[in-house]
Amino acid sequence: MDADSDVALDILITNVVCVFRTRCHLNLRKIALEGANVIYKRDVGKVLMKLRKPRITATIWSSGKVICTGATSEEEAKFGARRLARSLQKLGFQVIFTDFKVVNVLAVCNMPFEIRLPEFTKKNRPHASYEPELHPAVCYRMKTLRATLQIFSTGSITVTGPNVKAVASAVEQIYPFVFESRK
Repeated sequence: MDADSDVALDILITNVVCVFRTRCHLNLRKIALEGANVIYKRDVGKVLMKLRKPRITATIWSSGKVICTGATSEEEAKFGARRLARSLQKLGFQVIFTDFKVVNVLAVCNMPFEIRLPEFTKKNRPHASYEPELHPAVCYRMKTLRATLQIFSTGSITVTGPNVKAVASAVEQIYPFVFESRK
């Protein structure tokens, strides 16, 4: 078994966060009274709206900015955002779906081996930080991909990145380093 051989790792995307604008002012009180599956947070000045299919929670501000969380792919995030814009149109707002952007992707990947975290941290010092008293994982930052990896001794890796492509690249790039420090 060597680091160069092709190993199929399952990367499970758990959350995709996206934003879009409606290009119109939204009356939050009207959305709260007439919309379905809505929670009005008046003290914060936002409305939470939930969709069942795809399973997405949207945070809506009166300025017209909307943040959608909970999707499991970039396509599902865009489909959910469009469905949300459509439901706002049905409430009588002049919504124009613009500035759609995926801003964050959270994924989990399990290595087929356990990892020696102190050894891994020493070998990858400038990028890796390990504080076992504060958190059980090594925090590894990849500046070029804008990705952050939480590497656990069990071999589980949680990856946060700007898009699915960056997350996949981060896992590919970290594999040889964690392979060197396997138990």
